[in-house]
Amino acid sequence: MAMTMRLADIAAHAGVSEATVSRVLNGRPGVAAATRQAVLTALDVLGYERPPRLRQQRTGLIGLIVPELTNPIFPAFAQVIENALVLSGYTAVLCAMTPGGIREDDYTALLLERGVSGIIFVNGEHADSRSDRTRYLRLIERGLPIVLVNGYRDDIEAPFISNDDVTSLEMAVAHLASLGHRRIGLAVGQDRFVPSIRKTEGFRRGMAEHLGVADVDDLIVNTLFTVEGGQAAAQRLLDLGCTAICCGSDIIAIGAIRGVRGRGLRVPEDVSVVGFDDSPLTPYLDPPLTTIRQPVREMGLAAVSTLLEEIGGSRVPRTELLYRPELVVRRSTAPAPARPLSVVADASARPGT
Repeated sequence: MAMTMRLADIAAHAGVSEATVSRVLNGRPGVAAATRQAVLTALDVLGYERPPRLRQQRTGLIGLIVPELTNPIFPAFAQVIENALVLSGYTAVLCAMTPGGIREDDYTALLLERGVSGIIFVNGEHADSRSDRTRYLRLIERGLPIVLVNGYRDDIEAPFISNDDVTSLEMAVAHLASLGHRRIGLAVGQDRFVPSIRKTEGFRRGMAEHLGVADVDDLIVNTLFTVEGGQAAAQRLLDLGCTAICCGSDIIAIGAIRGVRGRGLRVPEDVSVVGFDDSPLTPYLDPPLTTIRQPVREMGLAAVSTLLEEIGGSRVPRTELLYRPELVVRRSTAPAPARPLSVVADASARPGT
């Protein structure tokens, strides 16, 4: 036989008012996600049976769409978000796109068919400055809570969680300038993507502030977020005499290191390389990669708490939360070579050297 609920007992255990308990039990808006969870936990601890609607919510589904799983940064985001959702009583439905495979819009339709309570998009189509925003407006109009991670768009009225990409590249340039590098290049993604646009802006600011160089157009190479893309970009930047390369991702940085070595040059003795993301394997590369660390854990937890606030009925500000990155210095950066890179490259090509 089911126990008779005593609002006073639940309120005392959860540390809230009886009115708040009543709002949670009746599904009314205006209760923070953390408070709502405290009330539900109190129900469980005190042995009360959850109402059917709340039992369904406990096992609710949340869509999580990432662009790929081959880049280690996206599985890192997925793990943080999935774990946080589980602790809040939700199950993540992970959708990862592949080249030529299912598109984001197709995944969104599938998630809606499964009755998800909300969707978190990590570096999705919203990050493409030329993409159609109506796909997100339709979700907002139907009342589905969504959170967008990285790639802020001011024409989409939704909560955004982002790494501060501008500051990230300013930090990278400042680090290299402090090591005596004067000819620094940037290997970054296509210029239609918001993170690439912001990283480029940060690079320009860093070069102007720390080196007094305003015209850097020839030092910026837009490429693919692949090892091959990084290798090709490095070749072009080496031709320009760069002694250091900032990269838009750790994957690009791995390609850049390959490109440097393909010229018979050494990292970091001849050319320094800085990555971006601090993917889990970067400490184990040869050499261990100096990189910009995205605060993945903090961003992932913020995305989950923001979404749960929306699901709980609280309207979160439609703005962008910017998280400050961290420069992680390892062994892929070193003081600039004493001789110009062109001299070093020529010497490495001569027999017997």
